[in-house]
Amino acid sequence: MMLDIFGLAAIITKFSLYLGVLTATGTVMATRIFQLDRTNGLAAAFACLGLIAAIFAFLLRGANLTGDASGMIDPEMLGLLWATPVGTALIARFLGLSLLILGLFLGRVGIWISMLGGVIAVGSFGQVGHISDRAALLLDLTLLIHLLAIALWIGILTPLRRLASSGKTYVAAATIGHQFGVIASFTVPGLIVAGIYMSYHLIGSLAALIETEYGRALIVKTLLLGLLLVLAAANKLRFVPALRSGDPSAARHLSNSIQVEWVIISALLGTTAVLTTNLTLPL
Repeated sequence: MMLDIFGLAAIITKFSLYLGVLTATGTVMATRIFQLDRTNGLAAAFACLGLIAAIFAFLLRGANLTGDASGMIDPEMLGLLWATPVGTALIARFLGLSLLILGLFLGRVGIWISMLGGVIAVGSFGQVGHISDRAALLLDLTLLIHLLAIALWIGILTPLRRLASSGKTYVAAATIGHQFGVIASFTVPGLIVAGIYMSYHLIGSLAALIETEYGRALIVKTLLLGLLLVLAAANKLRFVPALRSGDPSAARHLSNSIQVEWVIISALLGTTAVLTTNLTLPL
């Protein structure tokens, strides 16, 4: 029973870690690229979530080694973990998210410090899992680019929905929505190609896609991504153009679409958390 509780705690912690790191990093990236304002509080809140989750994820690894809660505070167990890639990942996450938060208080120069911190934190996901075991630079870079593209997608959602929720900022919402659509035209295909490339190296064959737990979960993730792409296409081809042409009802449709995108993204991150907890895969 205790192991079941720790397993559930690990999944929740990993979900929180992914959500915190990717949203904080993506918010900072979106702020710089689209010249957004009033995003510091959002980025800081998710960075703090990521920090707390990173620490708990490390402590739960200690509990996993001992089989009970004592491992979370056992100096010997935690010392052993500290000397492994798990400890390296914690250092990278703590350093990266701390830099991200610090940069939020340093004005114009700070945005670059925050972005550097975000990249370091996102890069920490390559420290553990099967991709890190292969010691392949190309795979590590592919994972980093893949995650940064996802982070930017996540990071623009809340600011864009905020802009679409007020008649005073409809024009800004339409402009930023259009700009993001242009960027997504390049990043989304790259995200898909990167995902296929990494999946091929992790699965190894089409048969494994059906026969293994990871392969079947990957199919679920692909279906969720497909739904996400449908919504993104609706935003790009219908709602944003309508908003640019002055249709106020398009703002409500765009806001509702973003809400659904958040639900699907949460499901994707949750699926990934379950996968990586049970199978020790990347992320």
